[in-house]
Amino acid sequence: MQNNPTTILVVAAALIAPDGRILVHQRKFGAALGGLWEFPGGKVETGENPDFALVRELAEELGVAVEAADLQFLAEASEPGNPHVILLYTCRRWQGEPACLAGEGIAWVWPDALPGLAMPPLDVPLAQQLIATL
Repeated sequence: MQNNPTTILVVAAALIAPDGRILVHQRKFGAALGGLWEFPGGKVETGENPDFALVRELAEELGVAVEAADLQFLAEASEPGNPHVILLYTCRRWQGEPACLAGEGIAWVWPDALPGLAMPPLDVPLAQQLIATL
């Protein structure tokens, strides 16, 4: 998908631990949708490849190193009237221990716990798709 002036392209990752738990990230309380849980990631900059944007975002938000080759595209979410389009990838390999560098916190949750989390509207169908594929 190309990033154009009317679309805000966002990339996110479901980091999946060897035991099957998934890392979620809590948005800063003062930000839009503050306090909600989401998959870590962020906006794709103009001219940036989505895979490499996600590698950059994971380093900035969690302090982990990810190879673009270890990202597997899973699903896309958008809704009428919202310019954001989220591309969700799964990732099972990274270097470093994830830490909360930009947000209120991180948590490792079991897939069946995802529906019970307060999440931004676009993350909900992504979580459902992730659960369905695991």
